[in-house]
Amino acid sequence: MIQPRVLHLVDDTTAGGVMRVVDFIQSAQSMAKVASHRVHPVERGKFWRLGTRADVIVSHTALSWRSLPAIIALRLMHPRTPVVHVEHSYTEGFVAHNVTRKKRFATLLRVAFSLFDRVVAVSEAQAKWFKTQGFCKATRCLTIQSCVDLQAFRNLPAATRPTRIFAAIGRLDPQKGFDTLIDAFQEVKDPNIRLHIIGTGAEHDRLVALAKPDTRIIFRGMLPDPVKALSEVDAVLMPSRWEAYGLVAIEALAAGRPLVCHAVDGMHDHEALGARLIPEHVPTALSIAIEDLTTSTDDKCDTRLCRVTTTLEDRFARRWNALLLDLLPKQKASSAARLLSRAQS
Repeated sequence: MIQPRVLHLVDDTTAGGVMRVVDFIQSAQSMAKVASHRVHPVERGKFWRLGTRADVIVSHTALSWRSLPAIIALRLMHPRTPVVHVEHSYTEGFVAHNVTRKKRFATLLRVAFSLFDRVVAVSEAQAKWFKTQGFCKATRCLTIQSCVDLQAFRNLPAATRPTRIFAAIGRLDPQKGFDTLIDAFQEVKDPNIRLHIIGTGAEHDRLVALAKPDTRIIFRGMLPDPVKALSEVDAVLMPSRWEAYGLVAIEALAAGRPLVCHAVDGMHDHEALGARLIPEHVPTALSIAIEDLTTSTDDKCDTRLCRVTTTLEDRFARRWNALLLDLLPKQKASSAARLLSRAQS
Protein backbone atom coordinates (compact mmCIF):
# COMPACT_ATOMS: atom_id res chain seq x y z
CA MET A 1 0.00 0.00 0.00
CA ILE A 2 1.22 3.51 -0.85
CA GLN A 3 1.40 5.42 2.39
CA PRO A 4 -0.93 8.43 2.70
CA ARG A 5 0.85 11.72 2.14
CA VAL A 6 0.32 14.78 4.34
CA LEU A 7 1.55 18.06 2.94
CA HIS A 8 2.37 20.80 5.47
CA LEU A 9 2.24 24.29 3.99
CA VAL A 10 4.64 26.70 5.72
CA ASP A 11 5.05 30.35 4.71
CA ASP A 12 7.80 31.13 7.22
CA THR A 13 10.62 28.59 7.30
CA THR A 14 12.94 30.61 9.54
CA ALA A 15 14.05 28.88 12.72
CA GLY A 16 11.24 29.22 15.22
CA GLY A 17 8.38 27.48 16.96
CA VAL A 18 6.37 26.61 13.84
CA MET A 19 9.26 24.93 12.06
CA ARG A 20 10.35 23.09 15.20
CA VAL A 21 6.86 21.63 15.61
CA VAL A 22 6.64 20.68 11.93
CA ASP A 23 10.11 19.12 12.08
CA PHE A 24 8.95 17.05 15.06
CA ILE A 25 5.90 15.88 13.08
CA GLN A 26 8.24 14.71 10.33
CA SER A 27 10.62 12.91 12.69
CA ALA A 28 8.18 11.27 15.14
CA GLN A 29 8.22 7.52 14.44
CA SER A 30 4.72 6.96 15.78
CA MET A 31 3.33 9.46 13.28
CA ALA A 32 5.22 7.89 10.40
CA LYS A 33 3.11 4.73 10.93
CA VAL A 34 0.00 6.56 9.76
CA ALA A 35 1.27 8.86 7.00
CA SER A 36 4.25 10.36 5.26
CA HIS A 37 4.69 14.01 6.29
CA ARG A 38 6.31 16.48 3.95
CA VAL A 39 7.00 20.21 4.39
CA HIS A 40 6.02 22.35 1.43
CA PRO A 41 7.37 25.93 1.67
CA VAL A 42 5.02 28.46 0.08
CA GLU A 43 5.04 32.17 -0.59
CA ARG A 44 2.77 34.05 1.78
CA GLY A 45 -0.61 34.49 0.15
CA LYS A 46 0.35 32.43 -2.93
CA PHE A 47 0.04 28.72 -2.30
CA TRP A 48 -2.84 27.29 -4.28
CA ARG A 49 -0.72 25.53 -6.95
CA LEU A 50 0.94 22.77 -4.94
CA GLY A 51 2.32 20.74 -7.83
CA THR A 52 2.33 17.53 -5.81
CA ARG A 53 -0.14 14.90 -4.62
CA ALA A 54 -1.52 15.03 -1.09
CA ASP A 55 -4.14 13.04 0.81
CA VAL A 56 -4.39 15.73 3.49
CA ILE A 57 -3.20 19.34 3.31
CA VAL A 58 -2.20 21.10 6.54
CA SER A 59 -1.79 24.87 6.56
CA HIS A 60 0.61 26.43 9.06
CA THR A 61 0.34 29.77 7.26
CA ALA A 62 -0.53 33.23 8.59
CA LEU A 63 -4.16 34.19 8.07
CA SER A 64 -4.95 37.68 6.81
CA TRP A 65 -7.33 39.43 4.45
CA ARG A 66 -4.50 39.42 1.90
CA SER A 67 -4.07 35.63 2.15
CA LEU A 68 -7.80 34.86 2.06
CA PRO A 69 -8.00 34.64 -1.78
CA ALA A 70 -5.19 32.07 -1.73
CA ILE A 71 -7.09 29.92 0.78
CA ILE A 72 -10.23 30.11 -1.35
CA ALA A 73 -8.24 29.14 -4.44
CA LEU A 74 -6.63 26.25 -2.54
CA ARG A 75 -10.07 24.90 -1.68
CA LEU A 76 -11.36 25.27 -5.22
CA MET A 77 -8.34 23.51 -6.72
CA HIS A 78 -8.44 20.65 -4.19
CA PRO A 79 -12.17 20.14 -3.58
CA ARG A 80 -11.87 16.48 -2.49
CA THR A 81 -8.76 16.83 -0.33
CA PRO A 82 -9.24 17.49 3.39
CA VAL A 83 -7.58 20.75 4.39
CA VAL A 84 -6.57 21.52 7.98
CA HIS A 85 -5.39 24.80 9.46
CA VAL A 86 -3.14 25.02 12.52
CA GLU A 87 -3.42 28.42 14.19
CA HIS A 88 -0.03 29.18 15.72
CA SER A 89 -0.46 32.91 16.35
CA TYR A 90 -3.85 34.45 17.04
CA THR A 91 -5.10 34.52 20.62
CA GLU A 92 -7.33 36.59 22.87
CA GLY A 93 -4.24 38.40 24.16
CA PHE A 94 -3.04 39.12 20.61
CA VAL A 95 -6.34 40.81 19.80
CA ALA A 96 -6.33 42.83 23.02
CA HIS A 97 -2.85 44.21 22.36
CA ASN A 98 -2.81 44.55 18.57
CA VAL A 99 -6.25 44.77 16.98
CA THR A 100 -8.22 48.01 16.89
CA ARG A 101 -11.00 46.91 14.50
CA LYS A 102 -12.01 43.84 16.46
CA LYS A 103 -15.27 43.09 14.61
CA ARG A 104 -13.44 43.13 11.28
CA PHE A 105 -10.78 40.79 12.67
CA ALA A 106 -13.45 38.44 14.04
CA THR A 107 -15.02 38.33 10.58
CA LEU A 108 -11.66 37.37 9.07
CA LEU A 109 -11.27 34.42 11.43
CA ARG A 110 -14.85 33.20 10.93
CA VAL A 111 -14.56 33.36 7.14
CA ALA A 112 -11.06 31.85 7.00
CA PHE A 113 -11.79 29.05 9.48
CA SER A 114 -14.97 28.12 7.58
CA LEU A 115 -12.83 27.18 4.56
CA PHE A 116 -11.05 24.37 6.42
CA ASP A 117 -12.30 20.89 7.28
CA ARG A 118 -10.65 21.15 10.69
CA VAL A 119 -9.04 23.97 12.69
CA VAL A 120 -6.33 22.98 15.18
CA ALA A 121 -5.79 25.14 18.24
CA VAL A 122 -2.35 24.77 19.81
CA SER A 123 -3.61 25.17 23.39
CA GLU A 124 -6.78 24.49 25.33
CA ALA A 125 -7.06 28.18 26.15
CA GLN A 126 -6.89 29.13 22.47
CA ALA A 127 -9.50 26.52 21.54
CA LYS A 128 -11.87 27.81 24.22
CA TRP A 129 -11.49 31.33 22.82
CA PHE A 130 -12.23 30.12 19.28
CA LYS A 131 -15.42 28.41 20.42
CA THR A 132 -16.77 31.04 22.80
CA GLN A 133 -16.27 33.77 20.18
CA GLY A 134 -17.95 31.67 17.52
CA PHE A 135 -14.91 31.70 15.23
CA CYS A 136 -15.21 27.98 14.56
CA LYS A 137 -17.86 25.32 15.11
CA ALA A 138 -17.01 23.02 17.99
CA THR A 139 -17.35 19.98 15.71
CA ARG A 140 -14.52 21.24 13.48
CA CYS A 141 -12.21 22.66 16.17
CA LEU A 142 -9.80 20.50 18.14
CA THR A 143 -6.79 21.02 20.37
CA ILE A 144 -3.35 19.59 19.67
CA GLN A 145 -0.89 21.25 22.02
CA SER A 146 2.40 21.99 20.27
CA CYS A 147 5.32 19.72 21.07
CA VAL A 148 8.92 18.84 20.27
CA ASP A 149 11.17 16.00 21.43
CA LEU A 150 11.73 16.76 25.13
CA GLN A 151 13.94 13.84 26.16
CA ALA A 152 17.22 15.76 26.05
CA PHE A 153 15.72 18.39 28.37
CA ARG A 154 14.57 15.69 30.82
CA ASN A 155 18.13 14.34 30.93
CA LEU A 156 19.57 17.59 32.28
CA PRO A 157 20.80 17.69 35.90
CA ALA A 158 18.53 19.40 38.41
CA ALA A 159 18.73 23.17 38.73
CA THR A 160 20.53 24.94 41.55
CA ARG A 161 18.53 25.95 44.64
CA PRO A 162 18.00 28.68 45.61
CA THR A 163 17.79 30.22 42.14
CA ARG A 164 20.72 32.33 41.04
CA ILE A 165 20.53 32.46 37.24
CA PHE A 166 17.23 33.34 35.58
CA ALA A 167 16.57 33.16 31.84
CA ALA A 168 14.20 34.82 29.42
CA ILE A 169 14.21 33.04 26.06
CA GLY A 170 12.65 34.20 22.81
CA ARG A 171 12.46 36.89 20.18
CA LEU A 172 13.24 40.38 21.44
CA ASP A 173 9.78 41.58 20.55
CA PRO A 174 7.08 43.50 22.48
CA GLN A 175 5.03 40.26 22.61
CA LYS A 176 7.50 38.64 25.01
CA GLY A 177 7.26 41.38 27.65
CA PHE A 178 10.99 41.49 28.34
CA ASP A 179 10.73 45.22 29.07
CA THR A 180 8.38 44.38 31.93
CA LEU A 181 10.78 41.68 33.09
CA ILE A 182 13.75 44.03 33.18
CA ASP A 183 11.81 46.48 35.34
CA ALA A 184 10.71 43.68 37.69
CA PHE A 185 14.20 42.17 37.92
CA GLN A 186 15.72 45.53 38.84
CA GLU A 187 13.31 45.77 41.78
CA VAL A 188 15.03 42.71 43.31
CA LYS A 189 18.24 44.00 44.87
CA ASP A 190 20.06 40.70 45.43
CA PRO A 191 23.57 41.30 43.96
CA ASN A 192 24.20 37.58 43.46
CA ILE A 193 21.46 36.87 40.90
CA ARG A 194 21.68 37.18 37.12
CA LEU A 195 19.20 37.47 34.27
CA HIS A 196 20.21 35.95 30.93
CA ILE A 197 18.18 37.29 28.01
CA ILE A 198 18.53 34.80 25.18
CA GLY A 199 17.42 35.77 21.69
CA THR A 200 17.61 38.45 19.03
CA GLY A 201 15.13 40.88 17.57
CA ALA A 202 14.10 44.44 16.83
CA GLU A 203 13.77 45.33 20.53
CA HIS A 204 17.45 44.62 21.30
CA ASP A 205 18.70 48.21 21.54
CA ARG A 206 15.70 49.39 23.53
CA LEU A 207 16.01 46.53 26.01
CA VAL A 208 19.74 47.09 26.42
CA ALA A 209 19.05 50.74 27.21
CA LEU A 210 16.40 49.74 29.78
CA ALA A 211 18.81 47.31 31.44
CA LYS A 212 21.62 49.83 31.93
CA PRO A 213 23.40 50.19 34.27
CA ASP A 214 22.35 46.87 35.87
CA THR A 215 25.31 44.60 35.14
CA ARG A 216 23.36 41.60 36.46
CA ILE A 217 21.35 41.57 33.20
CA ILE A 218 23.27 39.84 30.41
CA PHE A 219 22.22 39.69 26.75
CA ARG A 220 23.37 36.34 25.36
CA GLY A 221 22.12 36.71 21.80
CA MET A 222 20.79 33.70 19.90
CA LEU A 223 21.97 30.36 21.31
CA PRO A 224 21.54 27.58 18.72
CA ASP A 225 21.22 24.72 21.23
CA PRO A 226 18.19 25.17 23.53
CA VAL A 227 19.21 22.20 25.69
CA LYS A 228 22.62 23.72 26.45
CA ALA A 229 20.99 27.10 27.05
CA LEU A 230 18.69 25.64 29.71
CA SER A 231 21.51 23.66 31.28
CA GLU A 232 23.20 26.96 32.18
CA VAL A 233 20.26 28.53 34.05
CA ASP A 234 18.22 27.76 37.17
CA ALA A 235 14.76 29.14 36.29
CA VAL A 236 12.83 30.52 33.32
CA LEU A 237 10.62 33.63 33.22
CA MET A 238 7.95 34.16 30.53
CA PRO A 239 6.18 37.51 31.01
CA SER A 240 4.49 37.33 27.58
CA ARG A 241 1.72 39.74 26.70
CA TRP A 242 0.17 37.03 24.52
CA GLU A 243 1.24 33.47 23.73
CA ALA A 244 -0.61 30.78 21.81
CA TYR A 245 1.23 28.03 23.68
CA GLY A 246 4.98 28.51 24.22
CA LEU A 247 7.46 25.71 23.50
CA VAL A 248 9.97 27.30 25.88
CA ALA A 249 7.54 26.53 28.70
CA ILE A 250 7.42 22.77 28.16
CA GLU A 251 11.18 22.67 27.56
CA ALA A 252 11.82 24.45 30.86
CA LEU A 253 9.43 22.17 32.73
CA ALA A 254 10.90 19.05 31.13
CA ALA A 255 14.33 20.27 32.28
CA GLY A 256 13.04 20.66 35.84
CA ARG A 257 13.52 24.44 35.75
CA PRO A 258 11.01 26.51 37.73
CA LEU A 259 8.79 28.41 35.30
CA VAL A 260 7.06 31.70 36.07
CA CYS A 261 4.76 33.13 33.42
CA HIS A 262 1.98 35.61 32.95
CA ALA A 263 -1.50 34.11 33.15
CA VAL A 264 -2.36 34.79 29.51
CA ASP A 265 -3.64 32.62 26.66
CA GLY A 266 -1.89 29.26 26.31
CA MET A 267 0.26 29.86 29.39
CA HIS A 268 -2.71 28.53 31.38
CA ASP A 269 -2.10 25.09 29.85
CA HIS A 270 1.25 24.81 31.64
CA GLU A 271 -0.04 25.26 35.17
CA ALA A 272 -0.89 21.55 35.47
CA LEU A 273 2.77 20.75 34.75
CA GLY A 274 4.11 22.99 37.50
CA ALA A 275 4.26 26.48 36.02
CA ARG A 276 3.61 29.36 38.39
CA LEU A 277 1.10 31.77 36.84
CA ILE A 278 1.07 35.40 37.90
CA PRO A 279 -1.38 38.17 36.88
CA GLU A 280 -0.20 40.25 33.96
CA HIS A 281 -1.59 43.54 35.27
CA VAL A 282 -0.06 43.43 38.77
CA PRO A 283 3.32 45.20 38.43
CA THR A 284 4.80 43.74 41.63
CA ALA A 285 3.79 40.10 40.97
CA LEU A 286 6.82 39.30 38.82
CA SER A 287 9.28 40.88 41.27
CA ILE A 288 7.75 38.92 44.14
CA ALA A 289 7.98 35.66 42.16
CA ILE A 290 11.65 36.32 41.35
CA GLU A 291 12.45 37.13 44.97
CA ASP A 292 10.66 33.99 46.16
CA LEU A 293 12.88 31.84 43.95
CA THR A 294 16.04 33.56 45.19
CA THR A 295 15.27 32.61 48.79
CA SER A 296 13.58 29.21 48.53
CA THR A 297 15.41 25.90 48.77
CA ASP A 298 12.20 23.85 48.60
CA ASP A 299 11.48 22.33 45.19
CA LYS A 300 7.82 21.95 46.02
CA CYS A 301 7.22 25.68 46.08
CA ASP A 302 7.98 26.08 42.41
CA THR A 303 8.32 22.69 40.76
CA ARG A 304 5.57 20.63 42.37
CA LEU A 305 4.94 18.75 39.13
CA CYS A 306 8.07 19.58 37.13
CA ARG A 307 9.32 16.94 34.70
CA VAL A 308 5.82 15.45 34.53
CA THR A 309 6.05 15.96 30.77
CA THR A 310 6.64 12.36 29.75
CA THR A 311 3.25 12.01 28.07
CA LEU A 312 3.38 15.17 25.97
CA GLU A 313 5.07 13.73 22.88
CA ASP A 314 2.80 10.66 22.85
CA ARG A 315 -0.31 12.78 23.32
CA PHE A 316 0.74 15.05 20.45
CA ALA A 317 1.29 12.07 18.12
CA ARG A 318 -1.95 10.34 19.18
CA ARG A 319 -4.05 13.41 18.51
CA TRP A 320 -2.46 14.03 15.12
CA ASN A 321 -2.87 10.39 14.14
CA ALA A 322 -6.51 10.40 15.24
CA LEU A 323 -7.17 13.54 13.19
CA LEU A 324 -5.57 12.07 10.07
CA LEU A 325 -7.38 8.73 10.41
CA ASP A 326 -10.63 10.68 10.65
CA LEU A 327 -9.91 12.64 7.47
CA LEU A 328 -8.28 10.04 5.22
CA PRO A 329 -10.40 8.07 2.73
CA LYS A 330 -11.87 4.99 4.40
CA GLN A 331 -9.61 2.43 2.68
CA LYS A 332 -6.40 4.34 3.39
CA ALA A 333 -7.49 5.11 6.94
CA SER A 334 -8.20 1.42 7.62
CA SER A 335 -4.82 0.34 6.30
CA ALA A 336 -3.00 3.06 8.26
CA ALA A 337 -4.91 2.15 11.44
CA ARG A 338 -3.87 -1.51 11.08
CA LEU A 339 -0.20 -0.53 10.68
CA LEU A 340 -0.43 1.70 13.72
CA SER A 341 -2.09 -1.03 15.78
CA ARG A 342 0.65 -3.54 14.89
CA ALA A 343 3.36 -1.03 15.82
CA GLN A 344 1.75 -0.41 19.22
CA SER A 345 1.13 -4.09 20.08
